[in-house]
Amino acid sequence: MHFSLTASDSLSNARAGAFTTDHGTIQTPIFMPVGTAGTVKAVSQQQLKDKIKAQIILGNTYHLYLRPGLEILHQAGGLHRFNGWDKPILTDSGGYQVFSLADRRKITEEGATFSSHIDGSRHLFSPERVMDIERMIGADIIMAFDECTPYPCDKSYAMQSMALTHRWLDRCIKRLDETEPHYGYRQFLFPIVQGSVYSDLRKQSAEYIASKGCVGNAIGGLSVGEPAEMMYEMTELVCGILPKDRPRYLMGVGTPVNILENIALGVDMFDCVMPTRNARNGMLFTSEGIINLRNEKWRKDFSALDPNSDLEEDQFYTKAYLSHLFRAGEMLGPILASLHNLRFYLWLVEEARKHIIAGDFSSWKAMMVPKLGNRL
Repeated sequence: MHFSLTASDSLSNARAGAFTTDHGTIQTPIFMPVGTAGTVKAVSQQQLKDKIKAQIILGNTYHLYLRPGLEILHQAGGLHRFNGWDKPILTDSGGYQVFSLADRRKITEEGATFSSHIDGSRHLFSPERVMDIERMIGADIIMAFDECTPYPCDKSYAMQSMALTHRWLDRCIKRLDETEPHYGYRQFLFPIVQGSVYSDLRKQSAEYIASKGCVGNAIGGLSVGEPAEMMYEMTELVCGILPKDRPRYLMGVGTPVNILENIALGVDMFDCVMPTRNARNGMLFTSEGIINLRNEKWRKDFSALDPNSDLEEDQFYTKAYLSHLFRAGEMLGPILASLHNLRFYLWLVEEARKHIIAGDFSSWKAMMVPKLGNRL
Protein backbone atom coordinates (compact mmCIF):
# COMPACT_ATOMS: atom_id res chain seq x y z
CA MET A 1 0.00 0.00 0.00
CA HIS A 2 1.54 3.26 -1.13
CA PHE A 3 0.82 6.48 0.79
CA SER A 4 1.88 9.84 -0.60
CA LEU A 5 1.50 13.31 0.85
CA THR A 6 0.08 15.93 -1.50
CA ALA A 7 0.12 19.02 0.73
CA SER A 8 0.49 20.14 4.35
CA ASP A 9 -1.01 23.08 6.20
CA SER A 10 1.58 25.62 7.34
CA LEU A 11 -0.28 26.60 10.53
CA SER A 12 -1.28 23.14 11.75
CA ASN A 13 -0.41 19.49 11.22
CA ALA A 14 -3.22 18.94 8.72
CA ARG A 15 -2.21 17.12 5.58
CA ALA A 16 -3.73 15.93 2.32
CA GLY A 17 -2.58 12.64 0.88
CA ALA A 18 -3.56 9.49 -0.95
CA PHE A 19 -3.04 5.78 -0.51
CA THR A 20 -3.62 2.98 -2.93
CA THR A 21 -5.12 -0.46 -2.37
CA ASP A 22 -5.96 -3.14 -4.92
CA HIS A 23 -9.57 -1.89 -4.86
CA GLY A 24 -8.71 1.75 -5.51
CA THR A 25 -7.00 4.89 -4.29
CA ILE A 26 -8.30 6.78 -1.25
CA GLN A 27 -7.76 10.53 -0.96
CA THR A 28 -7.20 11.80 2.55
CA PRO A 29 -8.42 13.15 4.87
CA ILE A 30 -11.30 10.71 4.54
CA PHE A 31 -14.41 9.70 6.43
CA MET A 32 -15.40 6.02 6.21
CA PRO A 33 -19.11 5.12 6.55
CA VAL A 34 -19.70 2.25 8.96
CA GLY A 35 -21.29 -0.88 7.49
CA THR A 36 -21.40 -3.06 10.59
CA ALA A 37 -23.13 -6.13 9.14
CA GLY A 38 -22.06 -5.67 5.52
CA THR A 39 -24.37 -2.73 4.91
CA VAL A 40 -24.36 0.94 5.80
CA LYS A 41 -27.77 1.32 7.40
CA ALA A 42 -30.56 2.79 5.23
CA VAL A 43 -28.45 3.34 2.09
CA SER A 44 -27.51 1.12 -0.83
CA GLN A 45 -24.05 0.51 -2.23
CA GLN A 46 -25.04 2.41 -5.38
CA GLN A 47 -26.03 5.43 -3.27
CA LEU A 48 -22.79 5.18 -1.31
CA LYS A 49 -20.80 5.36 -4.51
CA ASP A 50 -22.83 7.74 -6.67
CA LYS A 51 -24.51 10.11 -4.20
CA ILE A 52 -22.51 9.99 -0.98
CA LYS A 53 -19.22 9.59 -2.91
CA ALA A 54 -17.74 7.26 -0.32
CA GLN A 55 -14.26 5.98 -1.12
CA ILE A 56 -14.05 3.24 1.52
CA ILE A 57 -16.49 1.62 3.95
CA LEU A 58 -16.14 -0.45 7.13
CA GLY A 59 -17.27 -3.91 8.12
CA ASN A 60 -17.43 -5.33 11.65
CA THR A 61 -15.51 -8.57 12.18
CA TYR A 62 -17.50 -9.72 15.21
CA HIS A 63 -20.90 -9.17 13.59
CA LEU A 64 -19.94 -10.61 10.18
CA TYR A 65 -18.39 -13.66 11.85
CA LEU A 66 -21.69 -14.37 13.62
CA ARG A 67 -23.95 -13.44 10.71
CA PRO A 68 -23.86 -14.34 7.82
CA GLY A 69 -20.83 -16.38 8.94
CA LEU A 70 -17.49 -17.22 7.38
CA GLU A 71 -18.74 -20.12 5.25
CA ILE A 72 -21.16 -17.92 3.33
CA LEU A 73 -18.66 -15.09 2.97
CA HIS A 74 -16.03 -17.49 1.65
CA GLN A 75 -18.45 -19.09 -0.81
CA ALA A 76 -19.42 -15.62 -2.03
CA GLY A 77 -15.77 -14.74 -2.67
CA GLY A 78 -15.39 -12.33 0.24
CA LEU A 79 -17.31 -9.32 1.47
CA HIS A 80 -16.69 -7.26 -1.69
CA ARG A 81 -18.54 -9.79 -3.84
CA PHE A 82 -21.12 -10.57 -1.18
CA ASN A 83 -22.33 -6.97 -0.80
CA GLY A 84 -21.39 -5.65 -4.25
CA TRP A 85 -19.00 -2.93 -3.03
CA ASP A 86 -15.99 -2.81 -5.39
CA LYS A 87 -14.02 -0.09 -3.60
CA PRO A 88 -11.78 -0.54 -0.53
CA ILE A 89 -13.12 -2.04 2.70
CA LEU A 90 -11.69 -1.86 6.22
CA THR A 91 -12.63 -4.33 8.94
CA ASP A 92 -12.20 -3.74 12.64
CA SER A 93 -10.93 -6.64 14.71
CA GLY A 94 -13.60 -7.13 17.34
CA GLY A 95 -11.51 -5.12 19.78
CA TYR A 96 -14.29 -2.58 20.21
CA GLN A 97 -16.63 -5.42 21.23
CA VAL A 98 -14.12 -6.22 23.99
CA PHE A 99 -15.16 -2.78 25.28
CA SER A 100 -18.83 -2.56 24.33
CA LEU A 101 -19.82 -6.13 25.24
CA ALA A 102 -18.07 -6.14 28.61
CA ASP A 103 -20.93 -8.08 30.19
CA ARG A 104 -20.65 -10.78 27.53
CA ARG A 105 -16.91 -11.44 27.37
CA LYS A 106 -13.95 -12.68 29.38
CA ILE A 107 -10.39 -11.58 28.61
CA THR A 108 -7.34 -13.79 29.09
CA GLU A 109 -3.85 -13.86 27.60
CA GLU A 110 -5.19 -16.21 24.94
CA GLY A 111 -7.86 -13.80 23.77
CA ALA A 112 -11.44 -12.72 24.46
CA THR A 113 -14.28 -15.21 24.83
CA PHE A 114 -17.68 -13.80 23.82
CA SER A 115 -21.24 -14.89 24.35
CA SER A 116 -23.10 -14.18 21.13
CA HIS A 117 -25.71 -11.45 21.41
CA ILE A 118 -27.79 -13.50 18.96
CA ASP A 119 -28.05 -16.94 20.57
CA GLY A 120 -25.71 -16.94 23.57
CA SER A 121 -23.18 -19.32 21.97
CA ARG A 122 -19.59 -18.83 23.09
CA HIS A 123 -16.71 -17.93 20.77
CA LEU A 124 -13.01 -17.31 21.35
CA PHE A 125 -11.40 -14.38 19.55
CA SER A 126 -7.64 -14.85 19.77
CA PRO A 127 -5.23 -12.72 17.73
CA GLU A 128 -4.63 -15.68 15.43
CA ARG A 129 -8.32 -16.43 15.03
CA VAL A 130 -9.13 -12.78 14.32
CA MET A 131 -6.50 -12.62 11.57
CA ASP A 132 -7.98 -15.78 10.03
CA ILE A 133 -11.48 -14.27 10.20
CA GLU A 134 -10.36 -10.99 8.63
CA ARG A 135 -8.55 -12.92 5.91
CA MET A 136 -11.81 -14.74 5.19
CA ILE A 137 -13.91 -11.55 5.17
CA GLY A 138 -11.42 -10.15 2.69
CA ALA A 139 -11.07 -6.47 3.63
CA ASP A 140 -8.24 -4.42 2.12
CA ILE A 141 -7.28 -2.97 5.52
CA ILE A 142 -7.52 -5.20 8.58
CA MET A 143 -7.13 -4.06 12.14
CA ALA A 144 -5.02 -5.78 14.75
CA PHE A 145 -6.84 -7.36 17.70
CA ASP A 146 -6.69 -5.08 20.73
CA GLU A 147 -8.46 -4.22 23.94
CA CYS A 148 -10.28 -0.89 23.96
CA THR A 149 -10.34 0.33 27.56
CA PRO A 150 -13.28 2.35 28.96
CA TYR A 151 -13.21 5.87 30.37
CA PRO A 152 -12.53 6.42 33.17
CA CYS A 153 -9.92 3.71 33.49
CA ASP A 154 -7.51 3.05 36.35
CA LYS A 155 -3.92 3.61 35.22
CA SER A 156 -2.69 0.22 36.38
CA TYR A 157 -5.40 -1.48 34.32
CA ALA A 158 -4.69 0.77 31.33
CA MET A 159 -1.02 -0.24 31.54
CA GLN A 160 -1.83 -3.96 31.73
CA SER A 161 -4.31 -3.64 28.86
CA MET A 162 -1.83 -1.75 26.69
CA ALA A 163 0.85 -4.40 27.26
CA LEU A 164 -1.67 -7.12 26.36
CA THR A 165 -2.61 -5.24 23.18
CA HIS A 166 1.09 -5.10 22.24
CA ARG A 167 1.55 -8.83 22.81
CA TRP A 168 -1.58 -9.55 20.80
CA LEU A 169 -0.20 -7.34 18.00
CA ASP A 170 2.96 -9.43 17.78
CA ARG A 171 0.80 -12.54 17.44
CA CYS A 172 -1.32 -10.85 14.75
CA ILE A 173 1.77 -9.97 12.71
CA LYS A 174 3.15 -13.50 13.06
CA ARG A 175 -0.16 -15.04 11.95
CA LEU A 176 -0.40 -12.81 8.90
CA ASP A 177 3.14 -13.70 7.93
CA GLU A 178 2.16 -17.37 8.07
CA THR A 179 -0.96 -17.02 5.91
CA GLU A 180 -2.02 -15.72 2.50
CA PRO A 181 -5.04 -13.71 1.31
CA HIS A 182 -7.93 -15.83 0.03
CA TYR A 183 -9.12 -13.75 -2.90
CA GLY A 184 -6.06 -12.72 -4.90
CA TYR A 185 -5.51 -9.18 -3.61
CA ARG A 186 -3.38 -7.73 -0.85
CA GLN A 187 -4.49 -7.07 2.70
CA PHE A 188 -2.74 -4.59 4.99
CA LEU A 189 -2.57 -4.61 8.79
CA PHE A 190 -3.01 -1.47 10.90
CA PRO A 191 -1.91 -1.81 14.55
CA ILE A 192 -3.70 0.25 17.22
CA VAL A 193 -2.25 2.65 19.78
CA GLN A 194 -3.84 2.31 23.23
CA GLY A 195 -3.03 3.72 26.68
CA SER A 196 -6.29 5.38 27.73
CA VAL A 197 -5.80 9.08 28.62
CA TYR A 198 -2.34 8.70 30.20
CA SER A 199 0.33 10.59 28.28
CA ASP A 200 3.21 8.32 29.26
CA LEU A 201 1.27 5.21 28.25
CA ARG A 202 0.16 6.75 24.96
CA LYS A 203 3.77 7.70 24.20
CA GLN A 204 4.98 4.20 25.01
CA SER A 205 2.26 2.59 22.91
CA ALA A 206 2.78 4.91 19.93
CA GLU A 207 6.51 4.18 19.96
CA TYR A 208 5.86 0.45 20.08
CA ILE A 209 3.34 0.59 17.24
CA ALA A 210 5.61 2.80 15.13
CA SER A 211 8.48 0.34 15.58
CA LYS A 212 6.50 -2.37 13.78
CA GLY A 213 6.77 -0.57 10.44
CA CYS A 214 3.23 -1.31 9.31
CA VAL A 215 1.81 0.50 6.27
CA GLY A 216 -0.65 2.46 8.40
CA ASN A 217 -1.43 3.01 12.07
CA ALA A 218 -4.54 3.58 14.16
CA ILE A 219 -5.35 5.39 17.39
CA GLY A 220 -7.93 3.58 19.51
CA GLY A 221 -9.50 3.96 22.91
CA LEU A 222 -10.64 7.56 22.42
CA SER A 223 -14.15 8.96 21.95
CA VAL A 224 -15.29 6.56 24.69
CA GLY A 225 -16.60 9.24 27.05
CA GLU A 226 -13.55 11.34 27.81
CA PRO A 227 -13.71 15.16 27.40
CA ALA A 228 -12.97 16.35 23.87
CA GLU A 229 -9.91 18.33 24.99
CA MET A 230 -8.45 15.15 26.47
CA MET A 231 -9.03 13.37 23.15
CA TYR A 232 -7.23 16.14 21.31
CA GLU A 233 -4.33 16.08 23.76
CA MET A 234 -3.81 12.33 23.30
CA THR A 235 -4.21 12.55 19.53
CA GLU A 236 -1.68 15.36 19.21
CA LEU A 237 0.83 13.42 21.30
CA VAL A 238 0.42 10.23 19.29
CA CYS A 239 0.48 11.95 15.88
CA GLY A 240 3.80 13.49 16.87
CA ILE A 241 5.25 9.97 17.23
CA LEU A 242 3.61 7.91 14.49
CA PRO A 243 5.46 8.04 11.14
CA LYS A 244 4.58 10.97 8.88
CA ASP A 245 4.79 8.81 5.76
CA ARG A 246 2.00 6.44 6.86
CA PRO A 247 -1.75 7.13 7.15
CA ARG A 248 -3.12 7.70 10.66
CA TYR A 249 -6.59 6.46 11.53
CA LEU A 250 -8.49 7.80 14.58
CA MET A 251 -11.07 5.13 15.35
CA GLY A 252 -14.70 5.92 16.14
CA VAL A 253 -14.50 9.73 15.84
CA GLY A 254 -16.85 11.55 15.74
CA THR A 255 -18.74 14.85 15.42
CA PRO A 256 -17.99 17.22 12.52
CA VAL A 257 -16.10 19.49 14.95
CA ASN A 258 -14.10 16.51 16.25
CA ILE A 259 -13.14 15.62 12.72
CA LEU A 260 -11.86 19.08 11.79
CA GLU A 261 -9.96 19.47 15.05
CA ASN A 262 -8.27 16.08 14.62
CA ILE A 263 -7.45 16.73 10.98
CA ALA A 264 -5.58 19.79 12.25
CA LEU A 265 -3.63 17.48 14.58
CA GLY A 266 -2.49 15.21 11.75
CA VAL A 267 -5.18 12.50 11.45
CA ASP A 268 -6.00 11.17 7.97
CA MET A 269 -8.85 8.68 8.46
CA PHE A 270 -12.07 8.65 10.49
CA ASP A 271 -15.13 6.47 11.03
CA CYS A 272 -18.20 6.83 13.22
CA VAL A 273 -21.79 5.58 13.40
CA MET A 274 -22.94 9.08 14.37
CA PRO A 275 -24.10 10.32 10.94
CA THR A 276 -26.40 7.33 10.39
CA ARG A 277 -27.43 6.72 14.00
CA ASN A 278 -28.34 10.37 14.56
CA ALA A 279 -30.07 10.49 11.17
CA ARG A 280 -32.41 7.71 12.25
CA ASN A 281 -33.36 9.86 15.23
CA GLY A 282 -34.10 12.94 13.12
CA MET A 283 -30.83 14.86 13.56
CA LEU A 284 -29.16 16.49 10.57
CA PHE A 285 -25.61 17.84 10.43
CA THR A 286 -25.41 20.78 8.02
CA SER A 287 -22.92 23.42 6.93
CA GLU A 288 -24.79 25.94 9.11
CA GLY A 289 -25.24 23.78 12.23
CA ILE A 290 -27.26 20.94 13.72
CA ILE A 291 -30.98 20.45 13.06
CA ASN A 292 -33.37 18.33 15.15
CA LEU A 293 -36.23 17.65 12.75
CA ARG A 294 -38.55 16.77 15.62
CA ASN A 295 -38.46 20.35 16.91
CA GLU A 296 -41.60 22.38 16.24
CA LYS A 297 -39.74 25.12 14.35
CA TRP A 298 -39.12 22.89 11.31
CA ARG A 299 -42.75 21.88 10.71
CA LYS A 300 -43.36 24.92 8.48
CA ASP A 301 -39.84 25.48 7.16
CA PHE A 302 -40.03 24.90 3.42
CA SER A 303 -36.36 25.62 2.71
CA ALA A 304 -33.88 23.06 1.38
CA LEU A 305 -32.18 20.74 3.85
CA ASP A 306 -28.80 22.38 3.24
CA PRO A 307 -28.31 25.12 0.63
CA ASN A 308 -24.60 24.28 0.35
CA SER A 309 -25.12 20.58 -0.33
CA ASP A 310 -24.44 19.03 -3.74
CA LEU A 311 -26.81 16.14 -2.98
CA GLU A 312 -29.87 16.30 -5.23
CA GLU A 313 -32.20 15.13 -2.45
CA ASP A 314 -31.04 17.97 -0.18
CA GLN A 315 -32.34 20.51 -2.67
CA PHE A 316 -35.49 18.63 -3.68
CA TYR A 317 -36.88 17.90 -0.19
CA THR A 318 -37.60 20.49 2.49
CA LYS A 319 -37.08 20.53 6.22
CA ALA A 320 -40.86 20.62 6.67
CA TYR A 321 -41.29 17.45 4.61
CA LEU A 322 -38.63 15.52 6.52
CA SER A 323 -40.11 16.77 9.78
CA HIS A 324 -43.42 15.33 8.64
CA LEU A 325 -41.85 11.97 7.70
CA PHE A 326 -40.33 11.56 11.14
CA ARG A 327 -43.52 12.54 12.91
CA ALA A 328 -45.47 10.10 10.76
CA GLY A 329 -42.98 7.27 11.31
CA GLU A 330 -42.33 6.89 7.59
CA MET A 331 -39.22 4.92 6.51
CA LEU A 332 -38.27 7.56 3.97
CA GLY A 333 -37.37 9.98 6.77
CA PRO A 334 -34.39 8.00 8.14
CA ILE A 335 -33.34 7.09 4.59
CA LEU A 336 -33.17 10.72 3.41
CA ALA A 337 -31.57 11.87 6.67
CA SER A 338 -28.93 9.14 6.40
CA LEU A 339 -28.15 10.11 2.81
CA HIS A 340 -27.83 13.72 3.87
CA ASN A 341 -25.61 13.15 6.91
CA LEU A 342 -23.24 10.78 5.15
CA ARG A 343 -22.89 13.08 2.16
CA PHE A 344 -22.29 15.99 4.56
CA TYR A 345 -19.48 14.11 6.33
CA LEU A 346 -17.84 13.25 3.01
CA TRP A 347 -18.30 16.85 1.82
CA LEU A 348 -16.65 18.10 5.00
CA VAL A 349 -13.47 16.06 4.54
CA GLU A 350 -13.41 16.89 0.83
CA GLU A 351 -13.55 20.60 1.69
CA ALA A 352 -10.84 20.14 4.32
CA ARG A 353 -8.62 18.53 1.68
CA LYS A 354 -9.27 21.37 -0.78
CA HIS A 355 -8.35 23.98 1.81
CA ILE A 356 -5.21 22.12 2.89
CA ILE A 357 -4.08 22.06 -0.74
CA ALA A 358 -5.07 25.72 -1.21
CA GLY A 359 -3.09 26.70 1.90
CA ASP A 360 -5.92 28.25 3.92
CA PHE A 361 -7.12 25.28 5.98
CA SER A 362 -6.58 26.90 9.38
CA SER A 363 -8.58 30.03 8.59
CA TRP A 364 -11.33 27.95 6.98
CA LYS A 365 -11.48 25.66 10.03
CA ALA A 366 -11.67 28.65 12.38
CA MET A 367 -14.70 29.86 10.41
CA MET A 368 -16.39 26.44 10.20
CA VAL A 369 -16.02 25.08 13.74
CA PRO A 370 -18.39 27.56 15.49
CA LYS A 371 -21.06 26.93 12.85
CA LEU A 372 -20.77 23.13 12.89
CA GLY A 373 -21.42 22.91 16.63
CA ASN A 374 -24.32 25.39 16.56
CA ARG A 375 -27.76 23.92 17.26
CA LEU A 376 -30.20 25.63 14.94
